[in-house]
Amino acid sequence: MTDRSPAAQAVLDAYRSSHLSINSLAAALRAAVAHTQQHHGHDVWECDADELLAIAAELEGDHD
Repeated sequence: MTDRSPAAQAVLDAYRSSHLSINSLAAALRAAVAHTQQHHGHDVWECDADELLAIAAELEGDHD
């Protein structure tokens, strides 16, 4: 097994645990957001697109 970042592993685990349905995609997106979001106060949250793309690139290179 390839060593994955905690964010990539969480996304992969969420995807696999939801039985590969549309819920898989929703679970994977929620996991990715949970690992990249930053709270800026006053109900403002932000996700870093570069971090999300890095997770996607890591998972693409994995194929296990």
